Amino acid sequence: MSAAPRAGTSGIGSLRVWVVSDGRPANENQCLGLAEALGIVPEVVRLGARPGWHRLLDPVRPAAGFGLDGPPWPDLLIAAGRQSVHPALAVKRASGHRTRLVQIFRPGVNPRRFDLIVTPWHDGLKAPNVCATSGALNLVTPARLAAAAAEWEPVLGRLPRPRAAVLIGGSSKSVAVPEGAVARLAGQLADLARSGVGLMVTTSRRTPEGEVAALRRALDGLPAWIWDGTGANPYFAFLALADAVIVTNDSINMTSEAATTGKPVHVVNWAELAPKHRRFHDALAAAGITRPFAGRLEQWGYAPLDDTARAAERVRALFETTLP
Repeated sequence: MSAAPRAGTSGIGSLRVWVVSDGRPANENQCLGLAEALGIVPEVVRLGARPGWHRLLDPVRPAAGFGLDGPPWPDLLIAAGRQSVHPALAVKRASGHRTRLVQIFRPGVNPRRFDLIVTPWHDGLKAPNVCATSGALNLVTPARLAAAAAEWEPVLGRLPRPRAAVLIGGSSKSVAVPEGAVARLAGQLADLARSGVGLMVTTSRRTPEGEVAALRRALDGLPAWIWDGTGANPYFAFLALADAVIVTNDSINMTSEAATTGKPVHVVNWAELAPKHRRFHDALAAAGITRPFAGRLEQWGYAPLDDTARAAERVRALFETTLP
């Protein structure tokens, strides 16, 4: 367990808060974004047990099997993903049901066992204790974008404007990206760069290495800056310094982060999606937040997503009558 100093000395900032994570950035960052919106620096607990160990819990120390040691137990526990469900419930039992549980994503068990569930509306979960969001919670804030812009302006400011942040994903357990899709996108991006658009490009661990190489070849000598995965991550700087965003449709997280900026979000519809993921993209398009990427940049406006702030208000409501 890695701990950081607690923020504040009164109100919700004085609470002892755990973020329980399986270590995957996509899940952990949603928890951290919610904690940050509450003005809290939480203790981050990365699970040490395998899924299924909940069946072998010590009845005296029911959370110990997951590497969760207490007391003292947290006042608030924020967790994301199915692997965190049983550890979170174990902590609630161990605390005598004093710990408030906030679970991000549909938990797969009776929702009444949690104080609050924060999950996208396209998951279809309805209950009084559900906060339905448009997309994924995240760490995108005006302050973080401003700081990233100031740090990276000397490097990225050399690119011509308009500038586009290009966020490229890849296949996952639930999404299959066709072979050669990155290379085809690279051709469109090269045409865009030749037209005078500056490109700030990042791929993910899910992007095939061979296709990343093809992307680099296609953009070689053009006004494009491609992050190679080493050194400081310029992701927030890309969002801050871009005039528009191009994002592949396989990632709800990246699309949600882009839509939090208020900048035009062009979606590359390169993968067949599960019905619930398709509902997410259809809703953002219907709301005027996103448009399909057609090989060119367009300009439009919309109200940025504010899911993280809305979820934070629901969490504050859990403590309205108990804050010091």
